[in-house]
Amino acid sequence: MPPRSAAIVGVTAATALLAWVLFVGLPRWYPAPTAVPPRPASTAAATASGRKIKARLFYVSADGTGLTSVEREVPFREGVEQAREIIAAQIAQVAEPLVSAIPPGTTLRGLFLTERGDAYVDLSGDVARAHPGGSLNELLTVYTIVNALTANLPAVQAVQILVDGREVATLAGHVDLRQPLAKNLAWVQ
Repeated sequence: MPPRSAAIVGVTAATALLAWVLFVGLPRWYPAPTAVPPRPASTAAATASGRKIKARLFYVSADGTGLTSVEREVPFREGVEQAREIIAAQIAQVAEPLVSAIPPGTTLRGLFLTERGDAYVDLSGDVARAHPGGSLNELLTVYTIVNALTANLPAVQAVQILVDGREVATLAGHVDLRQPLAKNLAWVQ
């Protein structure tokens, strides 16, 4: 085999090995999501009895320049299921005079919590496709989700929004979503 061919084969083999190590052989770059434990009988009984908690949800303020906090009842659940109930209530359609910062048609695809206190909220692509755009609108959308979890669940320290199961840089080109974001009540009037 000529020396040049041997070098090409060697470089190709080294590249393939490096790619395998980085993408298959090493553990994921992110902490593993917390598995959802089976619901204890007491929680099932609380759910069946209609037990609820009061949660702070966030909507666009009357002047459209910030968020307003509204207390709503949501079903009581344990652990990650409580986080799912809060986000489901937050993205649900609302009646006037409330205005949601979440684009219509957006659904919750999944929600995962890490031991570190990060929540990963996976929303349907409608959150980006139907977004009206603009930096203020995007900030209000993002912090509606972030604050809904961090204000209601002390164990949640930060929230990262995923779209259709993937990390995204932004929803509409303005707010960096590549890392989990901490609570920011500065947007709440």
